[in-house]
Amino acid sequence: MTARVETLPGERKGLVRSMGRGFVGRCPHCGEGRIFGRFLKVQPECGTCGLALHSHRADDLPPYVVIFIIGHIVGYFILELETNYDVPLWFQLTFWPFITLASALALLQPVKGAVVGLQYALGMGGFATLPVGPSVAVSAPKELQRGPSDTREHGLGRT
Repeated sequence: MTARVETLPGERKGLVRSMGRGFVGRCPHCGEGRIFGRFLKVQPECGTCGLALHSHRADDLPPYVVIFIIGHIVGYFILELETNYDVPLWFQLTFWPFITLASALALLQPVKGAVVGLQYALGMGGFATLPVGPSVAVSAPKELQRGPSDTREHGLGRT
């Protein structure tokens, strides 16, 4: 006899809360455990609540979002600096690549955490099941009750 895990309704956290917790590097379910073991390496599971984090599928979305955000911000400041001030070319060629790289590296981990939180909140990428905790009911499967009309043999129909 195997046990069946049933999740209670309203157990999964909201979208904004889950993404916010992921953005700061915390578990989107409990908000206590850490998501990352290394810079961009997601831990296999939360150390506090046991949420399986290994099956997330962030893939290429975090770098695309970071490129989109940083490209617009740095591009705006380059345009403003070029149109309103007379800045030497050597400064432009040394300052902007450094700022772009530093800000992209600073934003990459929080954006990846937010994407993991997004997947958790929507039940995507392996987050369909939640960890077994105090708010999850574990019940034994119901035994099948057979009546006199339920005599079936293997095959397509009744005999």
